Amino acid sequence: MNTESIKTFIMLSKLKNFTRTAERMYIAQSTVTNRIGELENETGKRLFVRKQGGVELTEEGELFLGYALRIVELEESFIQQVNAAAKFERKLRIGTINAVYESELYPLISGFYRDNPEVSLKVVLGHSADLLRMLQDDVVDIAFSYIPLKKTGFLCRKFSADELVLLACPAANEYKGGITKEQLIASRYLMCNFAFGEAGEFVRSLFPPRHAFGFEIDNSSKVIDYLKDGLGYSFLPRKMAEREIVSGALETVRLLDFSAPEIVSYCSYKKGNAQAERFLERA
Repeated sequence: MNTESIKTFIMLSKLKNFTRTAERMYIAQSTVTNRIGELENETGKRLFVRKQGGVELTEEGELFLGYALRIVELEESFIQQVNAAAKFERKLRIGTINAVYESELYPLISGFYRDNPEVSLKVVLGHSADLLRMLQDDVVDIAFSYIPLKKTGFLCRKFSADELVLLACPAANEYKGGITKEQLIASRYLMCNFAFGEAGEFVRSLFPPRHAFGFEIDNSSKVIDYLKDGLGYSFLPRKMAEREIVSGALETVRLLDFSAPEIVSYCSYKKGNAQAERFLERA
């Protein structure tokens, strides 16, 4: 399959409009149409269906999107490795969820980079499942996630533990004495679309199925600013918000008729990866 056709497919799946896709990629609209047609001929499936104002992925298109993203990801990783190999003696690619990066990894990474100028260092932020897939595809060398990897040929160990706390701006916190589960459901909850392993399942289990949240964001660290503005409540790892808690910008809300689980993060890497082991000696 042609890589440019795959990249065009990915862009169209995001923009859902042939004209805007052509404009974004600086190509003719007919080129977009032809590239999608070529992919549909190669796969033997319709990848898009026309809707009012644009297109939507078919079920087969949704399935193909996952493979398309991996193909482009692997190609880019290969090019980066080849370029890095020409200049650096060694390389280390670290994949991490944002919460662990914010609360644990920065001093380790900065110290390693300072002390090892001969090593090409790359840091990728993502969600747990994506990072573990990237590890198995050899796109990253180490994956810090909330999901343990149990697969032959890989090592996985507990990296850190943290407390899951419900936070709010002191001036806007209506539950100084604590909050019940029923009150939480009725509150203005700021939903982070993240997966903290079992803790993530716990947060989702607090709300009814298909609960309509007034606010959602897919980066847990970015919710802190909204909390500080007094816009609602949200669960976060304590270490991520420690600075705001200590300064008084945020406060924890006591849970009255339910309790939050511990957040455990894991570090996974391929057996025999000396560079990964060298980095983890600092942890």
